[in-house]
Amino acid sequence: MEKKIAFITGATSGIGEATARILAGHNFKVIICGRRKDRLKKISDELSKITEVTTLSFDVSNQVEVKKAVHSLFADWQKIDVLINNAGNAHGLSPIQDGDTKDWDAMIDSNVKGLLYVSKEIMPMMVQRKSGHIVNIGSIAGKEVYANGNVYCASKFAVDAITQGMRIDLNPHGIKVTGIHPGLVETEFSMVRFKGDEERAKNVYNGLRPLTGKDIADLILFVVTRPDHVMLGDMTIFPAAQASATTVKRA
Repeated sequence: MEKKIAFITGATSGIGEATARILAGHNFKVIICGRRKDRLKKISDELSKITEVTTLSFDVSNQVEVKKAVHSLFADWQKIDVLINNAGNAHGLSPIQDGDTKDWDAMIDSNVKGLLYVSKEIMPMMVQRKSGHIVNIGSIAGKEVYANGNVYCASKFAVDAITQGMRIDLNPHGIKVTGIHPGLVETEFSMVRFKGDEERAKNVYNGLRPLTGKDIADLILFVVTRPDHVMLGDMTIFPAAQASATTVKRA
């Protein structure tokens, strides 16, 4: 059976890297995307031992870079079966009146516009072939607003709305669309949010066992390997200690 091709954004760490690794080990060819060329090379060198790999280095929030990168792929690599829109970020955790507009721009540019820019280049390829699966990584922050989450939550609510809109608009073309909304996942997420403050980032996960990137990657693998007639539309995943965005049992 011919291997399917998965295109993964934000693949240099966390959920994206874990997804690239697990799909590579389960008969997928992978296109791993990210801004850190050194990380892309390291991961590519490792995964090339088990599958075919290509890398693209670009910033999802730069539409020109996105378009150039996607269309630089050889024709055989443009037959993308699975798009995993994972790239995104959180910046700051302040009341909205104290928010930094640069943080707002960074979150909207990456989480919303970046997802749209990448999808815009790949969806027509899927429509032409009447086949494909798009997985958008959202967040519990796209289901529930919490104190000081304001613009980050807004960006993830947008991801949820875009996912639902994609599912409707792409339905006539036989394309599946899934939204996955994790709770607390221990990745570089909190380090970015708190601008390198290790102590503050560590406190997010104190007293509980959070999810890992691999936990989400396992779910993504399950979602994209269902039979053709099965589509999982919307999924929320928590660590066992978490019940909502703000309800967490800590030791």
